[in-house]
Amino acid sequence: MRRKLQPKPRSGCPVNISLERFGDRWSLLIVRDLMVRGYRTFKELQASGEGISTNILADRLRKLEAAGIVNAEQVLTDGRRMNYRLMEKGIALAPVLLELLIWGARHEETAAPCGLIMNMENHRDEVLDEVRRRWRERDSTPLIPKFEDSGTDRLIALEPNGKSTRN
Repeated sequence: MRRKLQPKPRSGCPVNISLERFGDRWSLLIVRDLMVRGYRTFKELQASGEGISTNILADRLRKLEAAGIVNAEQVLTDGRRMNYRLMEKGIALAPVLLELLIWGARHEETAAPCGLIMNMENHRDEVLDEVRRRWRERDSTPLIPKFEDSGTDRLIALEPNGKSTRN
């Protein structure tokens, strides 16, 4: 597929350029779902629980594909269906997503189990190796579960010592 030309960035700053590619929450959440939840289809991405509308999802997938981060592959058994897969440029975002996940659990109220986050934080290299292995082998087994907000059992930010706090 021919890639569309990307608009010229406002500045040459790497942070600015990165934010121009991922300046919205949907793009990173799509990359997260492809990378660690094993989602492959439009329908799976639509049902991720984040509430993305179909037109926004289609637009972000097109933009991620144009940026060389995601590749749409036709399903051999049904030429009308597509499977989405991260390209090498997309899988290179694994360390960034891991750090965002850890940062979010450490500093904000989340539904992520503290034990899982602490394990990921303490074993970053192994987690990243596993993400890359699954990508190479096209293994769509989820690496992390979908975090459900369970109301009163919701976990609060991790303290710097790794302990969780609750309200």
